[in-house]
Order: sequence, then C-alpha cells, then structure tokens
Amino acid sequence: MLIQDIKPAYLEPVPQSFAALMDLYEANYIRLRQLCPELGDLQGEYVSRVAGAMDLHLEVLEHTPYTSTARLTYLFEEPDGTRRSPDLLVRMFHDARQVEVLGRHCRPLDVNITVEDLPRQRSLACKWRLNRFLFKWLGYSLRQGHRFHLPETDTPAAGLPLEIAP
Repeated sequence: MLIQDIKPAYLEPVPQSFAALMDLYEANYIRLRQLCPELGDLQGEYVSRVAGAMDLHLEVLEHTPYTSTARLTYLFEEPDGTRRSPDLLVRMFHDARQVEVLGRHCRPLDVNITVEDLPRQRSLACKWRLNRFLFKWLGYSLRQGHRFHLPETDTPAAGLPLEIAP
C-alpha cells in the first residue's frame, strides 16, 4: 500500500477506535482554531457574514482555565420564530488541543441531546457521528470564508460581536 493511499481515520464513515476519535477531536481543534483563532478571548455572541453564504453564529458560553464552551449554529427565520440548525454545543480543550461536540439541539423533539443520554455501547458511534459532522461543517465554513475575530476598533469585519437591537 502506498502512503498516499492511507487516509486519516477521521475520514472513515464509521468509528474505528477510541484513538481514532481522539484524532478526530484534534482535527476539529485545528479547524476551529482556523475559524476562531481567539476563541479563548471571546465573550458573548458573534456572527460571521460572508457574501453568498448563510451567517454563521457563535455564542461563547463559558471559559475555564483549560476549556471554552461555545454554541455554533445557523439561524433560520420561520413564521413561528427563529430556528437554529444545525445547533451544536462544543467544548475546546486548550491544553489537550482537542474539540469535542457535547451535544446538539433536536428541534422536532425540542430537546437537547448529549452522548451521555445514550446507552454506553452506542456512545462511541454517537460521538463519532457528531464530531465527524463538526469536522465536515467546519471545513465547509472555512472554505466559504467564515472567520471569527476579536473586535477591531476602526474597521468592521466579519465575525464581530452580534449587534442586538434594543
């Protein structure tokens, strides 16, 4: 087998092992850092606007010395209100350089689903599916040109804090 025939484990459609899941977490960390280099310094809600693409929303929920927790979503206006989809809760482990999906909001059931809600034997498969989705979504967002940055004082840029109307 040639070395170029070997693809990273996180591109496989099914989980291979816990070690492969950790590789996926690392790949998600790299992509999230490209999308949001200063995540550890951001507070509140941000929106990244790119011409010809949906606005990408980031809400930083919590910072601890070693982690940051955030929500990543698109907002859709509907007759009965605003719908978030996909709506992922992610945690960035700064020291381990990994990102894990903690859960997602499931609109039809109007509940938050976490991997802890599932039976133990399905946990690896669930984590794989959610984190592989994040991997692909982050890649798609980066290709579109989305980025989140700290606010600059003079020039408006994509990914600045979300302005909330009074």
